[in-house]
Amino acid sequence: MTRFLVNAINRGKPFAAFVAILLAALSAIHCSGSGSPTAATGGGSAVASVTLNTSTLAPGSTTQATVTLAAAAPATGANVALTSSNAAVATVQTSIAVAGGSTTASFTVAAVAAGTATITATFNGSSRQSPALNVTGSAALSSITLSGQTVVGGNAVNATATLTAPAPAGGAVVSLSSADPVTVPPSVTVEAGATTAAFTVLTRAVGGTIAAMITGSYGGASASAALSVTRPTTATASFGVSGPHETETCVVVDNGDAIDCTFDGSTSNAPGTIVAWDWTYGRSTPRAQTTTSPKLIRPAFSCDMLPPPPLPADGTSLTMTVTLKVRDDAGNVSAVATDTGVRVLPQRSCGY
Repeated sequence: MTRFLVNAINRGKPFAAFVAILLAALSAIHCSGSGSPTAATGGGSAVASVTLNTSTLAPGSTTQATVTLAAAAPATGANVALTSSNAAVATVQTSIAVAGGSTTASFTVAAVAAGTATITATFNGSSRQSPALNVTGSAALSSITLSGQTVVGGNAVNATATLTAPAPAGGAVVSLSSADPVTVPPSVTVEAGATTAAFTVLTRAVGGTIAAMITGSYGGASASAALSVTRPTTATASFGVSGPHETETCVVVDNGDAIDCTFDGSTSNAPGTIVAWDWTYGRSTPRAQTTTSPKLIRPAFSCDMLPPPPLPADGTSLTMTVTLKVRDDAGNVSAVATDTGVRVLPQRSCGY
């Protein structure tokens, strides 16, 4: 190449010499340059990849990222430099240590504001870039959805609050409201990084169809869902048992003449007005009792309603069966609702 240049110049062809020199320089640059990602120098380990646990974040939230080396770090470990392409969008620590003998290390990426950024890891003259991280605008409430648009009064409906973006660190508290005959909790929290949260809509029995609205608000936005609460077409018995200290438990009191608990049939419904709640309860000798209100408080009892002592040797509790049937003023009668697992605690009564 040098001999060619000298000859060209000697022959009085300066332009040809200039072109030759330029081509030689470009050839030298091409042979020594490197593309992206850059390769390791000195024959050591190189950065193989940078991965993100998620590609979308809301401002104020974080995600985990992992840097992977092509070969295990030396015994003394490897200090990998980290940079963000746009610190106004996402930030990272300046470096992460890969333990000796390991190939990976995890670090945290924090979302700052809406935009796109990538994370670059550099070690031993090599570098790799993560996929793009999209930081969305601040999360806001997108919708309130219901498992059904119609419900018989007295029954519950499942509902979901959905955000436009993942909730920030600390979660997003969505305010909720409704009007009679519907009841909702005052708020529901969407956990950090999530976009949805579930809650329950409760209703009461109604005499006709009533339209209700469930409304939520968060992040300057609000959303609503309509629910139609209807009158039942058939009578349905439903009840619960509560004791002095826990549910599904009755304590024998008054020397065996009563049990301290409450049978509550308030959740029963019928097309007409319920006028009678027909109860049975007991074990070996059940007792029947009718009330004109939904609750049977401190029911009458007798020791012959229990099996003879002693208590079961295996330590299991004594249980009794409670049933309920309701009747309304239009002559509708429900099927029998049954609970076979109500515990009875003798508390040293009835010979126990």
